[in-house]
Amino acid sequence: MADTTIRNIFVVGLRNAHAVENEALSIMNRQIERIENYPEMAARLREHVDETERQLRRLDEILGGLGEDASTFKDMSASIMGSVAAMGHAMAGDEILKNAFADYAFENYEIAAYRSLIDVAEAAGARQAVSLLQTSLAEEEQMARWIEAELPAVTRRYLSLETAGLKADR
Repeated sequence: MADTTIRNIFVVGLRNAHAVENEALSIMNRQIERIENYPEMAARLREHVDETERQLRRLDEILGGLGEDASTFKDMSASIMGSVAAMGHAMAGDEILKNAFADYAFENYEIAAYRSLIDVAEAAGARQAVSLLQTSLAEEEQMARWIEAELPAVTRRYLSLETAGLKADR
């Protein structure tokens, strides 16, 4: 009974993480389309899109090993939510700052999700999954650190452009 319960919790968590990664892709792709004055941010987001696609493949691999697959409904819903969130920031006068704040928060959400999934995988005895999840966790931690380190430069560039009367929001 306990093993079945842990397995079910693991599968739900994996499906949720899959949906969150799809949401992240949607958000980042919309941001990349709109960035004009922050090439470092656009480049790093492109890199993280590639990482996120690998994270999705890892999640698919783990789910497949359990005889399960991702939830199409959750993936589609999360992708739509990501697009809506990105559009909401597009209307802000300081879009780039709001995106950076949201990206930093989102990365930390993903970090928490992967840490929890690792604990559940260990409880489920899914050793191979632990390794794959740790790889994704490391990528999310690296992205969060990058955003945190880059935020002062983005803020200063925003202020510089804005005070010069130039388009600074994106």
